[in-house]
Amino acid sequence: MSDSQATGAPRFPEPDLNLVHVKSPVTGTIVSNDTCLRGKSASFVRHTVIDVGGTPLEGRCRIGQAFGVIAPGADGRGKPHKVRLYSLACASDGENGNGRLIATTTKRVIAEGGPDARDDAHRLFLGVCSNYLCDLQPGDEVKITGPNGKRMLLPIDPSAHDYLFVATGTGIAPFRGMLLELLENSNTPVTSDIHLLMGAPYTTDLIYDDLFVRLAATHPNFHYHTAISREARDDGRRGLYVHDYLAERIEQFAPLLRRARTLVYACGLAGMQCGLFKVLAQHELGAAYFEPKPALASIAPNDWELSAIRRGVRLTDRCLIEVY
Repeated sequence: MSDSQATGAPRFPEPDLNLVHVKSPVTGTIVSNDTCLRGKSASFVRHTVIDVGGTPLEGRCRIGQAFGVIAPGADGRGKPHKVRLYSLACASDGENGNGRLIATTTKRVIAEGGPDARDDAHRLFLGVCSNYLCDLQPGDEVKITGPNGKRMLLPIDPSAHDYLFVATGTGIAPFRGMLLELLENSNTPVTSDIHLLMGAPYTTDLIYDDLFVRLAATHPNFHYHTAISREARDDGRRGLYVHDYLAERIEQFAPLLRRARTLVYACGLAGMQCGLFKVLAQHELGAAYFEPKPALASIAPNDWELSAIRRGVRLTDRCLIEVY
C-alpha cells in the first residue's frame, strides 16, 4: 500500500450555503475597519469586522467561505449594484469565538480607466464595493448575503495533514482565518507542519505581517515566508515572486511536498497558480496536486506557457486554489 493510500484522501465538511439570498439580504453592523498594513504603502487595505448577530449568518460561516456585500445605490444603467463576494478572514467561530463577528480583508480600488479591462480611457475609476466598504465606520450598517463556497475549506481532521499556504495580495484573507483556527482556536492543538508563503510587491504591502510574525514566534510548527517582487534583495539580486521563492528553496520545500499528508492551498491574483504548477512539475513534485491534460503533458514543463497551464490541468483533492 502506498503512503497516499495509507493516509487516505482529505475529507472536507459540508458547509451551509446561501442561507441569505441576494433578493433578501440581512443587515450587519460594522464593528471595526482598521488598516492591516505596517508602515506606509501605496495600497489601502483594511481588516473589516462585521456584527451579524441575530441573522442566519451568525455561527454559520466557515473559514474558506465568502459572504456577499451589496453596495447602496445603482450602476450606470440605473440597476442596483450586483453583490460582491469577500473571503472570510476569521476562524469559523468568528472574531470573538461565538460566530457573531465575521471579518474580511478589504482593499480600496483606485485605478485609471474603467471596470472593463479593455477600457483605456484616462479617467479615474473607483471600485464600487471596495471603496464603499473601506469608507464604513463603526456603527454603520451594511447589506450582506451568503455564505458562499465549499471548495476552499480546511479538512474535517486538520491534524491529519500538513499544509503549504500560498497567497498574494488580499488572497491572504482565508489563510489568516485558517491559521488562527489551526494554531490558536482549536480545541485540540494542531502540531502539523504549516508553511505560509506570502507574496507582495513591497515589504510595506505585506498584509497581517505583524500577526504572522507573532504566530511564527510562538508556534514552532508554523513557518512564515515572504516573497517581495519589486524590491531588490540585500545582495542586489532582483526580487522574487512566490514561484521564484519556491524554486530557489525547493530543497527546503520538497520533503513537505512529497508527504502524502500535505495539502497545498493557493489564493490570489489569477495566474499565480501557473508559476507554482510549473515549478512543481519541473521538480517532479506536481503529481499529487494536479494532473496535466494530454496536450500539456506532451510539452516539457520548462516550455509550459500561461495560457496552456490555465486550461491544461486538473486539480487533485490535495490542491485547493481560488483566484480572482
